[in-house]
Amino acid sequence: MTDPVIAFKGLGHAYQPGDWVFRDYSAQVKRGEVFALLGPNGCGKTTLLKILLGAMKPLAGSVHQHVSVGFVPQIFQVSFDYTSLDMVLMGRARKIGLFSTPTQTDRDAAYAALERFGVADLAQRPFHELSGGQRQLVIFARAVVSEAELLLLDEPTSALDLRNQAMILDWITRLSRHDGLTVVFTTHNPQHALAVADNALLMLGQERYVCGTAREALSEDNLKALYCVDIRRVSIGYMGKQVETLVTVFAPGDDEITGREKKNASE
Repeated sequence: MTDPVIAFKGLGHAYQPGDWVFRDYSAQVKRGEVFALLGPNGCGKTTLLKILLGAMKPLAGSVHQHVSVGFVPQIFQVSFDYTSLDMVLMGRARKIGLFSTPTQTDRDAAYAALERFGVADLAQRPFHELSGGQRQLVIFARAVVSEAELLLLDEPTSALDLRNQAMILDWITRLSRHDGLTVVFTTHNPQHALAVADNALLMLGQERYVCGTAREALSEDNLKALYCVDIRRVSIGYMGKQVETLVTVFAPGDDEITGREKKNASE
């Protein structure tokens, strides 16, 4: 279970000639693992994900993909009043075939996927009426029902409340550990990557990146270089065991406050 399902070497992309978003990136993702892509806004996370999906061609380097791929975008907008069941059935497109209609087997598979993610009661609800968390679970069901072996997730917890974030992270872990699916996801939350990822790639800019195990890559020094803020790694007791997590240190106006305190002390 350690064969790479997708690998890229010397990968690079630029939207303007000579202005590289990233360049000479190399990594491989093994079967059944969870792989996180992290970086600040504009570093090219979504671009890299689209290249891995095959929706974009890189300007440099190569991608070798050996399995079928399912994609869960960051924002999913629809133009028609599709039901949740319709959205999931679209994931069966490759199996249904062109100009064909879904069979009962396809419908049963779609219902089973919705039921598995706990949203079977939303099958006939218009997709655009669902909450953000409900939409994300329906799109997860759509990706899973396609029987893809590799799932690419673009910021799957974006705009979700803490409860729904925890639920999505739990599903990422289940799909990897219990279903043997390989998951690659982008995130702005390093604590999410530390919680569920086996390996991580930090996009520090152009030709600078760090790639390795999540535990090693998500060090305090690497994260400060990535986000230009202080992030502390702490261990806390939870349900009878020690759990490592990351805490961002926000201290707005700290320099100003310190300066004012010093002035007051001298008066």
